Amino acid sequence: MYRAHIIVEGIVQGVGFRPSVYRLADETRLTGYVRNIGNAVEIVVEGERSRLDEFIARLKTEKPPISRISNVKVDFERIGKLSFHDFSIKESSSEFSGTSVIPADVATCDLCLGEIMDEDNRRHLYPFTACTDCGPRFTVIESVPYDRERTSMREFPLCESCMEEYLNPLDRRYHAEATCCPECGPELFLYRKKVMETDDPIMRAAELLDMGKIIAFKGIGGTHLVCRADDDDAVMELRSRLGRPGQPFACMSPDLESIRRYAVVSEREEKVLKSRRRPIVVLNKSRDYCLAPSVAPGLHNIGVMLPYSGLHHVLFRYTDAPAYVMTSANRPGDPMLVRNRDIIEGLDGIADYFLLHNRRIVNRCDDSVVRFRGGEMAFIRRSRGYAPEPYDLTGISGDVSALCLGPELDVTFSVLRKGQCYVSQHIGNTSRYDTFLFLKEAVEHLMNITGTDELDVVACDLHPRFLTTGYAEEVAEELSAEILRVQHHHAHSLALMFDNMVDECICIAADGVGYGDDGTSWGGEILHCTGPEYRRLGSLMPQKMPGGDLATRYPARMLLSILGEYHDAEELREIFTRRYIHYFPHGEREIDTVIKQLESGLNVSLSTSTGRVLDAISAALNICGRRTYEGECTMKLESAAFAARGHLKIPFEVKRSKGRYILNTSGILLQVMDLLERGEDVNEIAYAGQRAVAEGLAEMAVLAAVDTGVECIGGTGGVFYNEAISLAVRDYINREGYGFIQHRNSCAGDGSVSLGQAVLASLKYG
Repeated sequence: MYRAHIIVEGIVQGVGFRPSVYRLADETRLTGYVRNIGNAVEIVVEGERSRLDEFIARLKTEKPPISRISNVKVDFERIGKLSFHDFSIKESSSEFSGTSVIPADVATCDLCLGEIMDEDNRRHLYPFTACTDCGPRFTVIESVPYDRERTSMREFPLCESCMEEYLNPLDRRYHAEATCCPECGPELFLYRKKVMETDDPIMRAAELLDMGKIIAFKGIGGTHLVCRADDDDAVMELRSRLGRPGQPFACMSPDLESIRRYAVVSEREEKVLKSRRRPIVVLNKSRDYCLAPSVAPGLHNIGVMLPYSGLHHVLFRYTDAPAYVMTSANRPGDPMLVRNRDIIEGLDGIADYFLLHNRRIVNRCDDSVVRFRGGEMAFIRRSRGYAPEPYDLTGISGDVSALCLGPELDVTFSVLRKGQCYVSQHIGNTSRYDTFLFLKEAVEHLMNITGTDELDVVACDLHPRFLTTGYAEEVAEELSAEILRVQHHHAHSLALMFDNMVDECICIAADGVGYGDDGTSWGGEILHCTGPEYRRLGSLMPQKMPGGDLATRYPARMLLSILGEYHDAEELREIFTRRYIHYFPHGEREIDTVIKQLESGLNVSLSTSTGRVLDAISAALNICGRRTYEGECTMKLESAAFAARGHLKIPFEVKRSKGRYILNTSGILLQVMDLLERGEDVNEIAYAGQRAVAEGLAEMAVLAAVDTGVECIGGTGGVFYNEAISLAVRDYINREGYGFIQHRNSCAGDGSVSLGQAVLASLKYG
């Protein structure tokens, strides 16, 4: 007889792993026990060696659907006789700290949804129905091991019927920590000045939405503001109250048939929409688009998701709406509201009514967002449904322990422990103090549930004035850790390379802004990355940014700056007064001020940003000259170009200066203006302009690849969310005989900078 002592690490708590082990041990006629220990699972089994081997083999292949095993440690011991008479599930223990983590929240499974819709089931229309295969995980966990008493569900003692299911190893709700029913679970209520008397808060909320009202809807990981997406008056009123004049709103529809009434859905997009992770998927609008024009104004696409909680499914039961607007309930730049009092006070004057419940949200978690480029999925935001599932960095190093704090905008942070990199949910803009506080709370919580109490390294952006940089310095001093300052685009590139398992690459890093190692603003870079090192081999032409950040909000300033190299002051005044005065809040006086700034060099910075050049093209074509949300001008430029046939072509010039290749973006802008003067179609010019920038970046990358002998070229940074630019770069590089890689399981934008920082920490300190 033999005994096997097994430690299983990975996503193995809160996913029905212990009951699956129980059933497997019963089938293989073994005795022993299974229990949660720390954030791993311990199994002791005894019996014949052949049966133990069968058990271990099946353990890896017959695991629950939402579990993920990262490591299995097995120690065998020969024994004289069996120590156990049967197999049992023991109480959890905190004595061991492995490298596992709590799984992400997942959408309501078909079995639970069937119960919700079954009139004869005791959970009929109960919106908090969940089991081991679905429901909240990360958003309710307080500490490990993951048991009900360490979640926000501990405030809802199970009734007799639920307890019977909870204690039965053969039931799918065995130790389903979020399980409950109408007798013992959270309760919903509708609020306006006071709790409203109604037998069915969800049905009443649906009636109010049909009347054009706006409702704050507290869900699983945060709060949404909701209105009918086919009611233009309601959508415009929501915009007015939020102060978001043009930012596209995400929508939720009850099913795919409803989505196809206003958007085009491919097979791959359908698969992701219906997946248990349920992200927002950015889809192209259809010709029969039937939603309010104000949902995603000026864009050819729209963000859409399917219901992922019982709350959503029940809400749609009471309406014929093809879609609801479901946008995060927070003022711009602030974190999502999750506490009932904060929701009511913070959204006073924005929401007409509040559909709330009494379960605490421990970890707020925004919706994930993806889009497809050339048939391949790309993350725009990796959050609910994915975070904090780890990336495996053991192929680089398994020794270093690090906290990586990302940049400033679209921040995530990462905790690196024993080769596992846990990337947080979306945090947001940490220049806002409330969001910065959210970051600090989230760091403390993720370090706690991953068992990280010591750090070797704290990584941050190179920018000296980011709050995340100051926070990194504080943590490093407190925990006696090394501090690692990482150049922004190098971090982007390392995340891309890790995502594609390449060690050396010519990386095109194209985005809005990143602090360069020369103290200037970068954003259109050609980097040769190998191991922990990089060299800057090319960039866009440095352009002047009059007024600094003002030039990002009013890109007509960038346009004026670029054209200022080729026109005198009087010519500039004439052009901008005639064509673009509406983009300058103070009219001619402001135009004169900008011209004088450029002449004197006062409050003028330099930037190689791709985003700023694309913004300038957008302003030049009168597509968008004032940014009201992040990426607005380039997104609207992409949508304008989407309508083009593509018959115009703008040539570009790459030259070599001071040891690097330079793309002449001024020349591209001059040709844009020339085509505009000649009366060419604006959509065609938009297409030609962004294609010239894309192919110019690609040519510099190919030249760098020839110089270095590197065969792999990649694209990273927020510009690569643009499908047309991504495909133009890819096709150019492929025609030249090189392979092209893009992000697959990480974000092209700033959401994966912390992952890149973790990769560098592993390379340098592992």
